Amino acid sequence: MNEQPRGKTGIPLLAKPPMRLAQALRFYSRLPVPRLPFEANPHGMPNFTAIAPAVPVAGTILSGIGALVGAGAMIFGLSPGIAAALTLCTIVIITGCFHEDGFADACDGLWGGMTVERRLEIMRDSRVGAYGAAGLALNLLLRFAILAELFRLMGPFAAIAIAPVGGLSRALSLLPTLVLPPARTGGIAAATLMPGRSGLFAAIGIGALLFAGSMLLLELPGAIWVAILSVLPVLGLAVRLMRHKIGGFTGDLLGATQQLTEIALLLAVAGASAARGPF
Repeated sequence: MNEQPRGKTGIPLLAKPPMRLAQALRFYSRLPVPRLPFEANPHGMPNFTAIAPAVPVAGTILSGIGALVGAGAMIFGLSPGIAAALTLCTIVIITGCFHEDGFADACDGLWGGMTVERRLEIMRDSRVGAYGAAGLALNLLLRFAILAELFRLMGPFAAIAIAPVGGLSRALSLLPTLVLPPARTGGIAAATLMPGRSGLFAAIGIGALLFAGSMLLLELPGAIWVAILSVLPVLGLAVRLMRHKIGGFTGDLLGATQQLTEIALLLAVAGASAARGPF
């Protein structure tokens, strides 16, 4: 029997993509992903230089699971509002409020502290303050409203649009790591290997292809351009806030960037779909 080609680490090359996808799913969710062969430390912090291309795929899977639950609700005759609520609940449950927690901490830290040190201290605190609670409530309310509109306009086919948004937004949320340093020298973000230019561009490219493919499948090519115009200012604002408020990025702020980017992408799809009319 011919042995599979092996890389420098001794891991068969064909085993690397599923292993990296498994690592990305473990990092971004609470799904019980089993340990795969050749994984030395399956539950350790991932190396984003290696797993970056798997990030948009993992994000698409996670959002896709929630979207399929919502699509099932629509197929059984339930309202778009119920479908949106079930979609959002499923995504929040399987991801363990991963990005939502970062969004709430970012709201508290960036606007609850007057100095860089105090802002970082607040973001590290597990308690949620007024800014975090209000920000998270508005976040969930806005996402629910957009998802309900997508299900109203597209019916169960909205799942095709929702799934890749989760993938592309997670890839784009890593963009600040390319232009900013870690805000803490001893934080988790500083200790984690970030994707770098090639890994980041691969992640964004794969996420963009998944998103564009879904829009073309839904005959919404205009959504691609609207998404670009929506996402660029959001990312620019996120980087500017990080640089101005704390001089770098943290894991919480990357999570908040994902949430803002996801909202921008969902709005772009909803706007393009509304302009075309119900599916």
